[in-house]
Amino acid sequence: MPFMRRRTFLAASSAALLLNSTLRADDSAKRTVAVIGHTGRGSYGHGLDTVWHQIPETEIVAVADANEPGLAREVAKLKLERGYSDYRKMLQETRPEFVAVGPRHPDQHQDMILAAIESGAKGIYCEKPFCRTPAEADTLIAAAAKQGTKVAVAHRNRYQPALAKITELLDSGEMGRLLEIRGKGKGDRRGGGEDLWVLGSHVLNLFTYFSGAPKTVSALLRKEGRPVTADDVISGAEGLGPLAADEVRARYEMEDGTIAYYDSVANDGTAPNGYCLELIGSKGVVTLHIDRTPIAHFTRGNPFQASPNGQSWIPITSAGVGEKEPDPELIRSVHNHVLPVRDLIAAVDEDRAPICDIHEGAATVEMICGVFQSHRENGRSVSFPLSQRDNALADW
Repeated sequence: MPFMRRRTFLAASSAALLLNSTLRADDSAKRTVAVIGHTGRGSYGHGLDTVWHQIPETEIVAVADANEPGLAREVAKLKLERGYSDYRKMLQETRPEFVAVGPRHPDQHQDMILAAIESGAKGIYCEKPFCRTPAEADTLIAAAAKQGTKVAVAHRNRYQPALAKITELLDSGEMGRLLEIRGKGKGDRRGGGEDLWVLGSHVLNLFTYFSGAPKTVSALLRKEGRPVTADDVISGAEGLGPLAADEVRARYEMEDGTIAYYDSVANDGTAPNGYCLELIGSKGVVTLHIDRTPIAHFTRGNPFQASPNGQSWIPITSAGVGEKEPDPELIRSVHNHVLPVRDLIAAVDEDRAPICDIHEGAATVEMICGVFQSHRENGRSVSFPLSQRDNALADW
């Protein structure tokens, strides 16, 4: 059976309904939320603490932060009476329905998410990167499945209504044959391994949206132009674990047969505009810039043929190619996490997976760690699921 493009996006109409949803008819009580952060160690991500104030049916009942001054500031910010230095104590005493795991540093995520699951939380919204290794992801998936907990990962671009319009371009044949997908890191000082984790995770997550699960990866890591060796491995910034490289070159074979490439080179001169994903078709190209408005543009024509009038970039909105965005508030709700959180609440109520669920977060982590395993094996193509469930740079 041919691969069918994933339709886990929210169409504009259903997204608008979700955005405007209210309390369940049989539940007049507020949905309780606890927030976990760590000032100076990833803090509260990109607004994962304050998003709940924009959802009237939820109430933040507590916050935890191991940094004492940071905790005091957060208690005031969230207008709470008290906070906790120990998130485990907070979870056990408050037993919230939803938990926000805010720190950007993924070395804390496994313990925080497990504690939230064990406290009986029904839904968890976690900052990316989801965790550090496939082994950690395996543990979290098993725990969430056992308890029936819904976990969503904050790859917010997965909630963009314009993705549906891009899929229509692909399925209709207007782009011609999809030749390849190309993703690129930001190309700033973090280029290479750090960029792959921190920003590249968004790009890889979209690879799977358009082309399904990865089948294989082959990759090369370089530092200052030469292949990375064991001597180059360091403890990465932001709790990323073992890390190396100022240049990453990776090639993925995807479920639908498409080849997807990811590149990140430190200080390559393209930041921030190079941070994007391109769907290259025989009759046109879609360029999708992460966290931008509009998120994507379409360029018609054979990408390998010069155009006498120049090739114009046509915006893609929730209404379609070349259409004005009819619902700016809907797009803002993606950027500020309101729509993803509303989807998580609906997933709990409807007993379904969130749009960007725990498996999506785990797949992105495995795609990153596959780059390290392939390089360790001299660039050999390695298959998914990976045989090495830990970070392949750890025991080099």
